[in-house]
Amino acid sequence: MRHQPIRVLVVDDSEIIRRLLTEVLNSDPDIKVVGAAKDAFEAKKLVNSVRPDVITLDVEMPEVDGIRFLEVLMKARPTPVIMISTLTRSKAEVTLRALELGAVDYIAKPVVDDLSMFHRYSNTVINKVKMAAQSRVGNVRSMSQPVAASSIKTNRVLAIGASTGGTEAINSVLQQLPAQNFAIVMTQHMPAGFTTTYAERLNRTTDFSVIEAKGGERIRPGYAYLAPGGLHMRVVRKGNDLFTDVFDGEKVCGHRPSVDVLFESVATQVGKYAVAALLTGMGKDGAIGLQKIHQTGAYTIAQDEQSCVVYGMPRAAVELKAVDAIVPLEKIGEKLIEGLSVRSGSPV
Repeated sequence: MRHQPIRVLVVDDSEIIRRLLTEVLNSDPDIKVVGAAKDAFEAKKLVNSVRPDVITLDVEMPEVDGIRFLEVLMKARPTPVIMISTLTRSKAEVTLRALELGAVDYIAKPVVDDLSMFHRYSNTVINKVKMAAQSRVGNVRSMSQPVAASSIKTNRVLAIGASTGGTEAINSVLQQLPAQNFAIVMTQHMPAGFTTTYAERLNRTTDFSVIEAKGGERIRPGYAYLAPGGLHMRVVRKGNDLFTDVFDGEKVCGHRPSVDVLFESVATQVGKYAVAALLTGMGKDGAIGLQKIHQTGAYTIAQDEQSCVVYGMPRAAVELKAVDAIVPLEKIGEKLIEGLSVRSGSPV
C-alpha cells in the first residue's frame, strides 16, 4: 500500500493548463503536484530535483517538443508519463509515437466551459495519474520475431482485447504471427479518430492488412479488423461466413468500444474454433468475454504481469480461470501456435 501521496510534475507551455491541472490533481489527497514546468528545460531540472512519480506532459511545446523530451527522459530516468494531447486525428500520430516511446497513457486537453464535463475530466485525470503511478515503464522493447506456421493446419479467428499499454502490445502480437493463418478482430480502448490512425500504423508495421472496421466486412485470413473509437464491434455469422458489425450502444465496463462485446460475440459466433488473447489494460473489460470464449473449448491467453504496463484486465481474466496460459508479451505468438498445433479446427 502507498502511504505517501503520488508526486506529480506538470509540464505544459500554457500557464492556464498548468494551473488547472495542478488544482485538479491537488484536490485529491492521494496526489501532490511537486512542480510545474513551462518547457522541456524547466522540466529537466525539476525531474532531477523533485523526482516525480508521474509526469503529465504536453505534446506540443516550443523549442523542444514533448516527444523529444519523452525520448530523452525514457533513456535517462524512465518515469510514468501521461501525454496531454488534443484528441483529434491530426494529433493521433504524434500521440501514438509517444506511446511507442514509453508513455503510459494520454488524455485530452481540459475543457473548462462546461462544469459537468470538467467534473468528469477531473475524475479521469485523477484516475489516470493513480493508474500511471502503478504502471511499469522502461522495459526493453525487443523486436518481435514471426513464428513459423507449419504446425497450424487451418486458419483461425483470433480475438484480441487491450487497453492501457495495448497499442504497442497489439503491434507486437501481430508482428509475431503468420498473417496467412489468422483473421484478427480486435478492440483497443481509443477515442474516435485515433483508431483510424492506429489501424494505418499497424498496416505499415505488420504483415496483416489492418482495417478500421466500418461494419459489413467479411472476416478473412491475413486481415485484422479494429473496432472504431466510440463504437462497439462484434462478429456476426451469415451462412458459412463471418462479418464485422459496428454499432452504437451503451458503454460496457465503462467503454465503447468494449472488449467484452467483441469477445462475447466471438464466443457465440465462432466458439471453439476461435482463439483469444487479453492484453495489458486497466480495469476488467474483456475478462467475462474471455471466460465465455474459454468455456466453448477455444484456446485463450492472458498477457503476464511482468510484461504488462497495467496488469488489470488480464488479472481479472486469470481470477475467473478464463485462460489456458499466462504468457510474456514476446512469447504470445509462439504460445498461440503451440496451443493450436494440438487442436483441430475448421478454417475461416
